Amino acid sequence: VHLVESGGGMVQPGGSLRLSCAASGFTFSSYDMSWVRQAPGKGPEWVSGINAGGGSTGYADSVKGRFTISRDNAKNTLYLQMNSLKPEDTAIYYCNALEYWGQGTQVTVSS
Repeated sequence: VHLVESGGGMVQPGGSLRLSCAASGFTFSSYDMSWVRQAPGKGPEWVSGINAGGGSTGYADSVKGRFTISRDNAKNTLYLQMNSLKPEDTAIYYCNALEYWGQGTQVTVSS
């Protein structure tokens, strides 16, 4: 199983980023997926999740209304559209399926 995140970077407050997670080695379309982040000096925080078919999503209160999770099962890819970014969104973002994790992608929100 491989999960490879991309799309992170540095952005000013109020900016946007789109994260991607390319999945391989398992039947992507059969599994729920999640985004989890970890800020410096803090524990992991669940950010958002989506069911296998993509019809049901959930968000942490801290990102609700600003982030949108989606997936393309034909491309075996998970996405996280992040808008109106805040400095407190600074973290390493990981995609997760079952017990599998990617290497993470750094998101830094700073002026």
